[in-house]
This record gives sequence, C-alpha cells and structure tokens, in this order.
Amino acid sequence: MIKIGIIGGAGYTANELIKILINHPKVEIKTIVSTTYPGIPIEYIHKDLIGEIKSNKLFSSEITDDIDLLFLCIGHGHSKKILKNISYKINVIDLSNDFRINKNFFFKKRIFNYGLPELNKKIINKYNNIANPGCFATAIQLSILPLAQRKLLKNNIHISAITGSTGAGRINNSKLNFSFRNNNISTYNFFNHNHINEVIQTINKLQNKYDGKIYFIPYRGGFSRGIISTLYTRIDISFEEVKNIYEKFYKNDPFIFLSEKEIHLKQVINTNKCILNLKYIKNKLIITSIIDNLIKGASGQAVQNMNIMYNFEETCGLKLKPLGL
Repeated sequence: MIKIGIIGGAGYTANELIKILINHPKVEIKTIVSTTYPGIPIEYIHKDLIGEIKSNKLFSSEITDDIDLLFLCIGHGHSKKILKNISYKINVIDLSNDFRINKNFFFKKRIFNYGLPELNKKIINKYNNIANPGCFATAIQLSILPLAQRKLLKNNIHISAITGSTGAGRINNSKLNFSFRNNNISTYNFFNHNHINEVIQTINKLQNKYDGKIYFIPYRGGFSRGIISTLYTRIDISFEEVKNIYEKFYKNDPFIFLSEKEIHLKQVINTNKCILNLKYIKNKLIITSIIDNLIKGASGQAVQNMNIMYNFEETCGLKLKPLGL
C-alpha cells in the first residue's frame, strides 16, 4: 500500500482527492494537514465525507515522514515554501502552478515533470515529482495535442472557456462568491490567463516552429463546477483527416472520448473524463472540450498521475459516475 499525505486538506481539490483515495485499493491516507483547522474532525469541514471517513479522523498540523507520496492541494506560490521542510525522499504531486513551467521544474534535489498524462505518460512513469496541470490548461491542451503533435497548428488560436465557481477555491471575494456568480456571468484576464503559459509550453515542445498567437477569453460561470472550452483555428487538411488524427492519437487514453453529438457539462461532472466535439466550418476547425475542473482538471488527474507513477492500472480508483443528466 502506498502511504499518502495531503497538505491543504480543507479545500475543494483536497475534498475530491480524499473521496477518490479512500476508495482506491492501492493506497492508505496517513495524514491530512490543514493549518486552518488543525485538530478538527475532517467530516466537520467536508460534510459529504460523513460515513465515508472515520469520525475520529482529524486534520493534522504538520506532515509526518512515514509517507511515500505527498499531494500539495495549496494555493499558488506556497509549494516551494513547504517543500523546504519535506524530505526529498517523499514523492510529490503538486496541484499548484509552482512547478508547471520549465524554469521551475528543478527545486532542491527535486525534478518536476509536467503531469499531463496524455502528453507525458512515459515520462511520468519515470519521475518522482509531478506538477499537475491547471484546469483551463488541461481542457485546452487536450483539444489541440493531436494537431500539435502532427505540427498542424499554423494559424492563430481563438479560445473562449467558462469555469464554475469552485475553480477559484474557498476564497471570500465579492466577485467569486455565490451571490455574485449566481444567475450571472463575467469575463476576466483577457489574453493574459496564466494557464496559457502551459499551453504555449506544450505547443513549443511538440511543434517548435509555431509562431501563431493564442487569444484566450476566460469566463466565470454561475454554476459550481465544470469547464467548457471552445476554440477555433484554421486547418488546411480535410475534416476526415482531422478526425482520423484525433482517433489515432487518443486510442490508448482511457479518459478521452470523441463525440459527434453536441456535448454539455453534465456528461463529465464527477468523472475524470474529457469529451471532445469537433466541427469544421469554412476551413475553421472548432473544438469543444468539457471536463470537471475539480477532477480531470485537478484531483482526478493527480490520481491518474499517481497511478502511472506507481505502475497501477491508469483507471484505478477513477471509475467515477456522472452526477446525472
């Protein structure tokens, strides 16, 4: 059994991670750390874990050394501080953005690999430290990986994507709380969202001569979870060729599905799936992708990375069911 520690245990991503791991047959959760709620029963904060986790299981104030793997479910910019005090012999999967970009891949005897399984599966299996991708970055990259791998991205890429309120975490902010977002929608960070740096990094890895621009407009949605992303770009091959490229690229990826019908968020909520829909209009390829931002965009993908790291079945513990249509 792999012994697990979690830091940042009171947040949304930790909640999903705990729910997955308590039913994972290959792991045991040893410690869940929350600096906000040390000594408090975990089910007092994560009320959906009543009956799922031992009622006497408490949040810890610090991590112990008797673990094999540590999940960091903390805010951006904090992972480096925490890892200064963590033995480099403990493997790490970091859900923040601290180590996603090349210049941050090496940190105090640790080499982090970018953990997008559909891109780096063979490399993830050889690394002890993984930088889990961002949620928007996941949805967008899964839309274009097959094209970049074939060096077919030759024009500008235009993206609009909308995320649920859980994407902002448990933050008390007037533009992020329920009363603002309910029955509402707003834009933010025009062309400047930090997840686009991950997309650019991946394109450059697969297609180093891409000189197009990426125009991304993110939206805050009035719903709790999920991301739907739609992008378009000009493609100079036929639609049949495009479909064949996508089918071939993802044939061995158990969580990626191509749908010829219109797709919607309830198809992926509470799952580790990404569903893609392709359309072709006047030399413009239009790709819509849907994921659950907390699972495929965060905790589910982190467990998928863990499975690959430890040579478990990639789907182990992740056969989750949609919440309903």
